[in-house]
Amino acid sequence: MPYRLAVTSNEVSGHIAGAYGKKFGLKIPEWRVMNVLGDVGALTQRDLVRLIVMDKVAVNRACKVLEDRGLISRTPNASDGRSHHLELTPAGRAMFDEIWPHSQAIGKQIFACLSEAETEKLKKILGKLLDSVRRLESEKT
Repeated sequence: MPYRLAVTSNEVSGHIAGAYGKKFGLKIPEWRVMNVLGDVGALTQRDLVRLIVMDKVAVNRACKVLEDRGLISRTPNASDGRSHHLELTPAGRAMFDEIWPHSQAIGKQIFACLSEAETEKLKKILGKLLDSVRRLESEKT
């Protein structure tokens, strides 16, 4: 079952990435960073790693690429001099606003094979699995 979850997740992400990857020159980690910043607003890199649930090196690389392209900016964190807040620039926000509807439409196409009740049940099941893994991880420390 974990294998099937991983494969399905990779296929869904890959399919959606195909829609924006070529046109906007973004890879999956870069879009995930933009997606979270577009949804939540300014965050530290540590917060991004926690929310995206991706390796911190991959998040760091994605942030560097996005910053070099002028899509995110880095400002000092007044409450912690060791970190910075990352946020979308106006160009990053414009790109996010252009990609978001397409990403949502493709997601709807993918999930069209499920009834509304199945979709809701899947959301609940995935939430339970995520909570279970996080609980197990916290017990390890």
